[in-house]
Amino acid sequence: MKASAPSSLFRRRLLRAALSTGFLGGAAPLVARAAGRRRILMITYRGRTEVEDGFLEYLRGQGKNPDIVHRDVGQDIRRLPAILDEIPGLAPDLIYTWGTPLTLGVAGTWRDPDPSGHVGGIPVVFALVSAPVAAGIVPALTQQGRNITGAVHVVPTETQVKAMAAYRGFDRVGLLYSTTEPNSRAIAAEMDALCAATHRTAIHRHFVLDDAGRPTAEGVERLIAELREEGAEWFYLVPDTFLGTVYDRVIPASIEQQLPTFGVTELAVRQFSALTGLVSRYRSVGRLAAVQAEAILYQGVPAGQIPIETLKRFALLINLYTAKALGGFYPPIEMLNYADVITRAPVTTEHIG
Repeated sequence: MKASAPSSLFRRRLLRAALSTGFLGGAAPLVARAAGRRRILMITYRGRTEVEDGFLEYLRGQGKNPDIVHRDVGQDIRRLPAILDEIPGLAPDLIYTWGTPLTLGVAGTWRDPDPSGHVGGIPVVFALVSAPVAAGIVPALTQQGRNITGAVHVVPTETQVKAMAAYRGFDRVGLLYSTTEPNSRAIAAEMDALCAATHRTAIHRHFVLDDAGRPTAEGVERLIAELREEGAEWFYLVPDTFLGTVYDRVIPASIEQQLPTFGVTELAVRQFSALTGLVSRYRSVGRLAAVQAEAILYQGVPAGQIPIETLKRFALLINLYTAKALGGFYPPIEMLNYADVITRAPVTTEHIG
């Protein structure tokens, strides 16, 4: 019972946070600590996103004004060690991380924690981690046994499969992901198991690795064509950090192959025009992470006693422009009664600044 009580409290706080409408501008990196303020070291992968907007909006809406020291790796995880070397001088009260690779780089696994030796007892709150148990970040989502908690953004894979089938039935689904990301491998394995249980087939393709073992976008158009050639009827966009950086190539290539895409992130559908997806809204994910951070910083709750949670409500997004571009791949009419319908043109590399 003790483990479930905080979860209920945090959901109530999140609901209250969703009513907040205040806007917060960009927070400049700070070095000198303001008197009496808590300090958060915010480490992001590709700059500030709506997740961070939601995180900061919630804290400000609660009258909290922590110092925010923002560091970004610019989609290059090799920059992380230099940021971790700053931790002793910055002395943050909490570290916020975006995505699985950064969270593992900061906190390590529960079997091999704190790879840099700089984190120590500083609590970590993550966002945009799809499978924290499978990735080895924690052994369980409650009573984690270490000083870390966070917000999971991905709708359960089984629910995603049901949503795809409700839009249009299928026998074969294509996946493209990084073999270097444990969360991606875990989701791909879940898809294999679900397909086997429903007499479907998952077709796998992997990003090419460079000499240093990092995923690259080399040949992605050909990989997507191979998925189509092998009979994929849907292209499931695995919650893969690297995949998210090449949506601008992957999704237009899928449209060219007349292969419908099902996104698991709001970004894929809303900004890069995947056909559809059942998603957690980024701002809401950030607010959930902020509820957890508030409990740690201002209520003295240990991070390991705060359950890792997923939002309880999701949004079905459908891009009708993309449906038209796919030759009229429209959803059942009843879906339009509850879906968030988007009419944004598909993104190509010409649209990227």
